Amino acid sequence: MTAAGPHAGLDRPAILALNRAHETETSPLDRLGLDALIAQAFHVGVAAGGRDAFLIAFDENADYRSPNYLWLKARLARFVYVDRVVVAAQARGRGVAAALYADLFALARESGRCCVVCEVNITPPNPASDAFHARLGFGEIGQGTAAGEKRVRYLARAV
Repeated sequence: MTAAGPHAGLDRPAILALNRAHETETSPLDRLGLDALIAQAFHVGVAAGGRDAFLIAFDENADYRSPNYLWLKARLARFVYVDRVVVAAQARGRGVAAALYADLFALARESGRCCVVCEVNITPPNPASDAFHARLGFGEIGQGTAAGEKRVRYLARAV
């Protein structure tokens, strides 16, 4: 279910299409941007090569300028940050995202990280993501504003 290391088996066009369909929840991404994210990722998890789902995560050592990542980096020492996780409509309800997170939790724990962190939109709201992360045991550690009107909740789960 995952691809790591040299990232063999990633269907980059499918990942870009899936991201494009969910830019409101994530952010725009082109091929060069995707390649840059993958190159410095702590972990890239995929289902069906990225056609059904993908997850991109960084550790605290990434050279990543996202305001959300920087907010977390200023407050935590050793962590794994989920930059984006997207599941295609046809794959929802099958445990795909939970499996991607389970792999990430194991890798974070094995590497000595304290927690896995992410943000979920308050504005615009993302109730499905809120409910999913709550089921996985994430709790709020703060709130912030990024990209104009976008407000987020920062979430963390110990590993």
